[in-house]
Amino acid sequence: MISEAYSSKKRITKTVPLQSDLVVVGGGLSGVCAAITAARSGLKVTLLQDRPVLGGNASSEVRLWSLGATSHMGNNNRWSREGGLINEILLENLKRNKEGNPLIFDTVLLEKVYEEKNITLLLNTAVYDVEKGDDNKVKTATAFCSQNSTTYVASAPLFCDASGDGIIAFMSGASFRMGAETKEEFDEGFAPNIKDYGNLLGHSLYFYTKDVGKPISYTAPSFAIKNAEELPRIKNFQLGDHGCKLWWVEHGGRLDTIHQSEDIKFELWKVVYGIWDYVKNSGKYPEAANLTLEWVGTIPGKRESRRFEGDFMLTQKDIVEQRDYYDAVSFGGWAMDLHPADGIYSKHNSCTQWHGKGVYSIPYRCYYSKNIDNLFLAGRIISASHVAFGSSRVMLTCAHGAQAVGEAAVICKEEGLLPRDIASKGNIGKLQLALNRNGQSIPRLSLQDIDDLAVKANIEASSTLAFSGFAATDDWQILKFGLAQMVPLKANETYSFEFVVDALEATNLELQLKSSSACTHFTPDVIIDKKEIDLQKGKQKITFTTTKTQAQDHYSFFCLMKNEKVKVRLSDERITGLMTVENKVNKAVSNFGRQDPPAEINVDSFEFWTPERRPKGKNIALKMSTPIPIFKVDNLKNGEVRPNSNGSTNAWVANIADKTPTLDLKWHDKVGIKTIKLFFDCDYDHALETTLMGHPEDIIPFVVADYKIKDSSGNIIKEVTGNYQAINTIELDQAISTDKLTFEFVKKEEHIPVSVFKISVYNQTL
Repeated sequence: MISEAYSSKKRITKTVPLQSDLVVVGGGLSGVCAAITAARSGLKVTLLQDRPVLGGNASSEVRLWSLGATSHMGNNNRWSREGGLINEILLENLKRNKEGNPLIFDTVLLEKVYEEKNITLLLNTAVYDVEKGDDNKVKTATAFCSQNSTTYVASAPLFCDASGDGIIAFMSGASFRMGAETKEEFDEGFAPNIKDYGNLLGHSLYFYTKDVGKPISYTAPSFAIKNAEELPRIKNFQLGDHGCKLWWVEHGGRLDTIHQSEDIKFELWKVVYGIWDYVKNSGKYPEAANLTLEWVGTIPGKRESRRFEGDFMLTQKDIVEQRDYYDAVSFGGWAMDLHPADGIYSKHNSCTQWHGKGVYSIPYRCYYSKNIDNLFLAGRIISASHVAFGSSRVMLTCAHGAQAVGEAAVICKEEGLLPRDIASKGNIGKLQLALNRNGQSIPRLSLQDIDDLAVKANIEASSTLAFSGFAATDDWQILKFGLAQMVPLKANETYSFEFVVDALEATNLELQLKSSSACTHFTPDVIIDKKEIDLQKGKQKITFTTTKTQAQDHYSFFCLMKNEKVKVRLSDERITGLMTVENKVNKAVSNFGRQDPPAEINVDSFEFWTPERRPKGKNIALKMSTPIPIFKVDNLKNGEVRPNSNGSTNAWVANIADKTPTLDLKWHDKVGIKTIKLFFDCDYDHALETTLMGHPEDIIPFVVADYKIKDSSGNIIKEVTGNYQAINTIELDQAISTDKLTFEFVKKEEHIPVSVFKISVYNQTL
């Protein structure tokens, strides 16, 4: 029993001090990735999250799918899914939760944090105060947990604000912006007309419905709107839409999206329950008779509030021109995506999206405050203009950048540095190398890893695929859209392509060989060669021999232009670094086959050639007259872990008939080995939305599931079965000394050869 007499003095809640190396505020995908990255390298991390679950907008509380540079596979950003830790999380979620249950994704995130013993996780714990050690540093963050009535005072030499609204950065006095800049400030043609379009993006609130198999009545609450049929956005509603397909149920861009967030939420509740009243009781949706509301969000998904200033500010031209900077640590590729401030009440389109031709780099200088010396920034609050934020704000882009923050914190701790110190040209390479070792894939950045023993090895393979085409199957595709086979080709060389078509009647088929105007993207905006073929009715073999050549090594597009009277023969074979794309529409990301923006907004016009998701998206049964050597073993040593636009697959691929391919790494003398890393093909082109969408498979079929590693004496160092991750890191209990490593792989997929992007070997624990 506890009994305490009356006290005339105010009682205070239990107070617990917390000391760590890094305090991360915010448990969305950004905060989670920053915390885990730092913790895995030995830092003691305190992770404060003001909600009962992790994930932020991706959690079961909001239920927004996670997206980034792949943009629902609706843009030209080939092989652009974010790598490293966030990719590990996505692949874990795919394995357990290919149907996209947001509750399961909650557990995936919670487990990842729970397994890191260096992380102290506090849920339902909101930061409300900051103490500064001096004018330019944060000393402590004070937070209160509503569930255990405890106050926590978190101290650390380093802080990371991933809170979405920037509570630490704001209270510590960091400079920030909120709302849209003028067109003139950064020469941004896409900057909105603030008076008409508005300053801020609003919040969205989702709902789910369920068919219970019998008629269900519905009486709306008194606060529900009564005029849902008058909403400009109601035309977007289709029966059966639920979850984040209702992103257009948006409001609040004309309000203070921080301090009026609860008002915005209540207005969205009015709208949601009013929409459902209209659906159930207007008589216009008789097929909704058996539907009931299963779930309505209790907190809205917030898009925009404060953005804090770093030593660099990302702007529209960085995105449109794919500018690269010396301190690139992450990348983005979502469209510049702005929404009218009036949201669901607006007369404007629900959103305006303009895509870049390719992915863009994000400099490290965007990820720390230019005023507060020990404060990192992560998530949507990083240093960006309103227009650039329209692209960088999406969750996978945020999470990917947060990995850079976590790794930077490690270097700060190890070398006694502050965040700005790492931005120096003498230090940034350390961060970039650490990130790329873990699959960050910083675009267009070539780094030498002098500690990687594999680079010094001679590599021999049991077989190597010399690509000369795909084996035909009895599967055909009508050319409802232009269809292109992507193949890496060399500059100043001609090629011959052979394939089979079936014409439904005599017709004409146009063939084009396209490439890209720059090595920064995969947009087929240059026609290298073309030819028109007269077809007779029926099946016939076609040969297209180029007479013109491309000016640079690049991925090229052998295009069969749209003709619905023609079918082309396909293949069941799928090979790393090779794929088909179509000149088709993806309305979800404002892709209508091409974009032609107004000239004054300074965004490029171009065509979209985008992939189909498996099991669609088969390769053309194409034959090439001369095999092309695009899968050589030396690719394993070039440091790249995905194809890039300069025409390199960056992969070794075994012959498709080789069921147990092997790789031998040989050194002249014995080397000490403690760590081995393998990088497999997890199909970085496939968007892995975390919720709602669902996926046809729980394991990416290109990933090697089973393999053994042996030393020069044939001893098994490691045997792996059932792998589904892109990166396998093997830390040996004891270092070994050997002059040879043998990797024995098992081919599981009949039509997919074994492939590997990279093998790294180190004599120390990383």
